[in-house]
Amino acid sequence: MTALSRDEIAARLADAGYIADPDLATAISIMQLLKRPLLLEGEAGVGKTEVAKALAAVHGTELIRLQCYEGLDQSAALYEWNYQRQLLAIQAHQGRAPDDIEERIFSEKYLLERPLLAAIRRKTPPVLLIDEVDRADEEFEAFLLELLSDWQVSIPELGTVEAKSIPHVVLTSNGTRELSDALRRRCLYHYVDYPDVDREARIVASRIPGATASLSLQIARMVEKIRKEDLRKVPGVAETLDWAAALVGLDVADLHDRPEIVHATLMCLLKTHEDKMRMAREVTDRLLGKVA
Repeated sequence: MTALSRDEIAARLADAGYIADPDLATAISIMQLLKRPLLLEGEAGVGKTEVAKALAAVHGTELIRLQCYEGLDQSAALYEWNYQRQLLAIQAHQGRAPDDIEERIFSEKYLLERPLLAAIRRKTPPVLLIDEVDRADEEFEAFLLELLSDWQVSIPELGTVEAKSIPHVVLTSNGTRELSDALRRRCLYHYVDYPDVDREARIVASRIPGATASLSLQIARMVEKIRKEDLRKVPGVAETLDWAAALVGLDVADLHDRPEIVHATLMCLLKTHEDKMRMAREVTDRLLGKVA
């Protein structure tokens, strides 16, 4: 697929349910043009992972996700051998020459693809999501950098596996660890912030059936004010959508008409005991009074 313009990207992402700001749409357009990985950084809950899901829908291709975590190693990310089946095969071929048995058990039949190997072996370029790369350690980051540069991997028993196609790569980071300069240089970069009121209202209206334009705008304005409170965990877009779905399900058409329901359903936004205590009823009423 040829690179799409910023406006085309924005329109197609919207069709897939993701309302992108112009800067993000531009970053994705350039990512396609240059065939470079895109690093998305930002707070948890701002919608970084959803970008990759929507991009897969835009291209009509598979989404392959690698969830990073502390201690992630190459075998979990790249490939493993099916040891149980190999042991059974060894037992079944007892008496054969050792070289013959080795050739049989170290074949494609016993290879277990993990996300990175699967991504480069697809004929049609998938979207490869490397989620929360900052949770992995520096050793894994160095390996990942090599893969993103060469688009090939070495499997000692099978040889070098070169990419059949170059995937659309999206990396996300919550900023829990500083990434290396080398990885940052390899990627295009975009910081994903919480959406402004108008964009969040559009997100709610597009994702929640029954959410009118006026209710969506009220919800977005209320969430914006809640985010400015001294909270331990600031609610993300996913929490906004949960709250909107709850309000619509409880037949709330205007926040001002049902203040008791507004307060009671804040459990959708507030995820710690401390935050629930901070958002007492009088605080909710105060913030609601500022929502037009």
